[in-house]
Amino acid sequence: MSVEAVVFDIGNVLIEWQPERYYDRVIGEQRRRAMFAEVDLHGMNDLVDQGHHFTDTIYHWAEKYPQWRDEVRMWHDNWIELAAPAIPHSVRLQQALRAKGIPVFALTNFGVQNFDYATTVYPFLNEFDRQYVSGRMKTVKPHVPIYEMVEADCGVPPHALLFADDRIDNIETARARGWQTHHFQGPQGWADRLVTEGLLSPDEAT
Repeated sequence: MSVEAVVFDIGNVLIEWQPERYYDRVIGEQRRRAMFAEVDLHGMNDLVDQGHHFTDTIYHWAEKYPQWRDEVRMWHDNWIELAAPAIPHSVRLQQALRAKGIPVFALTNFGVQNFDYATTVYPFLNEFDRQYVSGRMKTVKPHVPIYEMVEADCGVPPHALLFADDRIDNIETARARGWQTHHFQGPQGWADRLVTEGLLSPDEAT
């Protein structure tokens, strides 16, 4: 089946997202493990992805755990250090596709305020033909409604979308809706898939 548009997840596809790595570096692995066992930081982040206010949500969460207040606030205050670095090869693939006139969309679980902030640090986030950001849409992957909203908006039939995501549950929902999918495990595999689909030449995919 021919591909009419390519859909990129962002976290761990275009930008590394490894909060545990940040905390291991800043407070040490032992303290990080203790904090993550006690404080549901990923649950907190899920609220932001669903559209809750970035600052208000994290600062409120921090007050619930006074013994970890400063560390929880780091998720907000030093957020760009958690969402780093960019994955250069993936960024080149995004830009190569657009240079050939192939529509490129983002479909990402991301909060409103921190996505806007990220676009000032990573200019390539402004280079999508369409941005589907969960915080704006008030629904997240892997739940069906966000995929339905993409289909209704983009004008491309599901079977003509090629979607790369690092999380298999997000891939499975897309596949069940008829999307073509790629489980992202590194940029070289994604590059190879784009070449196999005839979207990029081997030179363009380097």
